[in-house]
Amino acid sequence: MDQSKTPVLDALADYHEKGQTPFTPPGHKQGRGTDPRVVDVLGDAVFRADVLAVSGLDDRTSSGGVLEEAQALMAEAVGADHAFFSTCGSSLSVKSAMLSVAGPHEKLLVGRDAHKSVVSGLILSGIEPAWVDPQWDAELHLAHSPTAEAFEAAFAEHPDARGALVTTPTPYGTCSDLAAIAEVCHRRGRPLIVDEAWGAHLPFHPDLPTWAMDAGADVCVTSVHKMGSALE
Repeated sequence: MDQSKTPVLDALADYHEKGQTPFTPPGHKQGRGTDPRVVDVLGDAVFRADVLAVSGLDDRTSSGGVLEEAQALMAEAVGADHAFFSTCGSSLSVKSAMLSVAGPHEKLLVGRDAHKSVVSGLILSGIEPAWVDPQWDAELHLAHSPTAEAFEAAFAEHPDARGALVTTPTPYGTCSDLAAIAEVCHRRGRPLIVDEAWGAHLPFHPDLPTWAMDAGADVCVTSVHKMGSALE
């Protein structure tokens, strides 16, 4: 694929060139109804770009193929089989990943240093967590992700767990030995979910730690707005 292509930007530019008249939200109508004081601070470009996925741009089924092509480009860029864009940072995606692995009253091994979105996902889904303790670094006074050995022990204690979820990089910036954790999971035929929200940069430089998909993870959730250049 041609990685210089920008399907979403091209579709947005085409939408404006055609002079589309929107009869949908947002109510500011590409800035026409925005308070001038707001425009003075933010400019009008942010409002012109704030449009729904509607006919003329694309739609929620991606019948125009805009999002489909953009996601395929992303998948190729990072070496994944599939890429899916979502809103709400990584929080919505990590819940979706959890639900794809376990259901109500089923167990999931979860690193105890998980983000609050994981805890929220547990509450919403009814999944039962089997907590795996992080490693305490007495010298640096911070916690590292649980080791592969810790997940091995957790599976031994909870053989009915449907899979595992690990957070790496941690908020402190340290990374797990994901290949070893993935091997522990796959030896049991269980999937590994990686909350790699702080690792959007990892696939793009050989001197950085290996990103989740290259390390054998089954699902990786990342936030391009954190360590990449996407809008917040």
